[in-house]
Amino acid sequence: MLSILLQAAAPGQGGSMMSSLVMIVLIFVIFYFFMIRPQRKRQKELDNFRASLQVGDQVVTIGGIYGKVAEIGADYIVLEVSNNVKIKFDKNAISNGSMQNNN
Repeated sequence: MLSILLQAAAPGQGGSMMSSLVMIVLIFVIFYFFMIRPQRKRQKELDNFRASLQVGDQVVTIGGIYGKVAEIGADYIVLEVSNNVKIKFDKNAISNGSMQNNN
């Protein structure tokens, strides 16, 4: 993409080529600060949430299943979704969405 812009600039228009290059760099900087950086921050928060889970915590899966953590393994979590009903999930299936207490 950059080579196409550089080839498109006429040899006598050095200022135009430089301004095009500055605009491309500016677009990448804006893209980084508004797209990539916030996504990395959210992913880090989600990883910390999953690492801090303990037996007895109320969670919701990415599929919308609500349950209480019954067991935690290296790569999995067992949720108790009802009395004597337990389902084994991959840790990545646990969401950090808000959990409301419906007692």
